[in-house]
Amino acid sequence: MRWYVSIGVVLVAGMLAGGDVAGVAAPNPTNRPSHQAAEKDANPTVDLELVLAVDVSYSMDMDELALQREGYAQAIVSKEFLQALKSGPNGRIAITYFEWAASTDQKIIIPWRVIDGPETADAVANEIVKTPIRRASRTSISGAINFALPLFDESPHRGLRRVIDISGDGPNNNGAPVLIARDAALEKGIVINGLPIMVKEPSYSTMDIDNLDLYYEDCVIGGPGSFVVTIKDRDKFKEAIRTKLLLEIAGRTPERPVVPAAAREPRVNCMIGEKIWQDRWGR
Repeated sequence: MRWYVSIGVVLVAGMLAGGDVAGVAAPNPTNRPSHQAAEKDANPTVDLELVLAVDVSYSMDMDELALQREGYAQAIVSKEFLQALKSGPNGRIAITYFEWAASTDQKIIIPWRVIDGPETADAVANEIVKTPIRRASRTSISGAINFALPLFDESPHRGLRRVIDISGDGPNNNGAPVLIARDAALEKGIVINGLPIMVKEPSYSTMDIDNLDLYYEDCVIGGPGSFVVTIKDRDKFKEAIRTKLLLEIAGRTPERPVVPAAAREPRVNCMIGEKIWQDRWGR
């Protein structure tokens, strides 16, 4: 079951800060399919292996990129985040953070790091903030997913859950179709959550679409308990990131979603980005 969450409607941060998450239900842990992976999971050392995949395509302006960076850094050191860490049996998670644009353009900013308290959280946050901001061309969500998959195999940590967290402000327009990449991740027992950024009016020059939230819900996210937190207000940017991370750490999803995911056919053409690019530039 997949759900769409609107930031400003679900006030998760406050509930987690109080040590009681009301109205949310934890999804069942997923199992890795291979024998080798099963051995790795035999003695989990972290509660969550989380890949943060962050869009830096040119459609994101410099202010948005800065807010995005600050949002992740501030969320990781927040008291709500640190308290959420304690909700798992191990009290620690592993995070890796990379930025992406085209299908061949991904850059790891934070290799796998364990966060188990204020000191390790501060170290990760500081490393995120001090890295120079960059921008790049094209938008390949499929490329980001495909880049993320082997990162779990390379992780030295064993997690009870594995999640790819994708933020972006446009549909896939480069690389393999997003559904193929998404399904490959789901086959490995990996959950994908999304943070569609919709703070600007759709623009011809940036290939924005009106219903990016539905596109993310129907074409990008997947797996048990997967969800979307959408940002439609620039002032809610950091709050949205914190809310999403808190849900992921606690392994929870809203019990009363705003909009249920489509049961069968996507409500948005999952090739809409590729179609727009072809129509405008013919390649």
